Amino acid sequence: MTAISMPSAKTAAAGPAARQARRVHIGRIAAWAVLWIFVLLTLFPFYWMLRTSLSNNRMLFSDPSSWLPVAPTLGGYERVFGGATIQEAQAQGGSGASISFWLYLRNSVLVATVITVGQVFFSAMAAYAFARLRWPGRDKVFFLFLTALMVPPIFIHLPNFELMKNLGLLNTFAAIVLPYLFMTPFAVFFLRQFFLNVSREVEEAAMLDGAGYPRIFFRLILPMSAAPIATLSILTYINSWNEYFWPLLVTDPTNDDVRVLTVALGVFKSQTPQGSPDWAGLMAATLVAALPVLLLFAAFGKRVVNSIQFSGLK
Repeated sequence: MTAISMPSAKTAAAGPAARQARRVHIGRIAAWAVLWIFVLLTLFPFYWMLRTSLSNNRMLFSDPSSWLPVAPTLGGYERVFGGATIQEAQAQGGSGASISFWLYLRNSVLVATVITVGQVFFSAMAAYAFARLRWPGRDKVFFLFLTALMVPPIFIHLPNFELMKNLGLLNTFAAIVLPYLFMTPFAVFFLRQFFLNVSREVEEAAMLDGAGYPRIFFRLILPMSAAPIATLSILTYINSWNEYFWPLLVTDPTNDDVRVLTVALGVFKSQTPQGSPDWAGLMAATLVAALPVLLLFAAFGKRVVNSIQFSGLK
């Protein structure tokens, strides 16, 4: 007679746990799959930009479905860095148009650096006044100040342009920099959220030692706020670097001295009125122009995310 074995209590208890573990495991796999799909969708434009930049511009449309560079060459990068003659550029399907890459790169670095330094410094002072100082109507003024976040930037370009024109600053670096130099509502709000968390006891202890508000701000608040200030600096630098419309509006397209890289890429694309643009050269220039910002964000991206979480911004 065959004995019938009964499941033990331990085995019976392990059944629901195993099913729960399988459900969690499947859910995690699905989450990772969705995450990787978004990552690939995000990175695909950069891959296609790299593939186009390494292709021969003349042969580019002979195999548009190819996932690899068509007739691979570094000609696009040679044209960007001025290493190819007009004849060589035209032989590879380029338009023969040139781009003073290093000059425009210098202009972009200068503009982005000045805007970042000025905007972060003045925004920090404004945020300190809104967060730590007590003065009549402070909250109401801050509310009105924040309403500027609701105004689309395109609406303030026209009055700013008239102001720059009346000041005689068109076609100068000052016209590009001044509207963004002092502060923005976002920058003030971002730093204010952090300054509100600074302990008042520390500030009061500094006052008991005879420190005034300027000394507290420079010697106490700013050093304690190194992380959010670094985050704001990175975000401001990236925005300034990518700005296109305002530099295009206040500068003459024929004036190379103050032309920034984003505007130069647009001009470079438009220098083919009777033919197809030099897509390989344009993608090569775009990739090189985006490289500093990508490296900056790759180096400090984790700090940016942590600081934003600490400030409570979403």
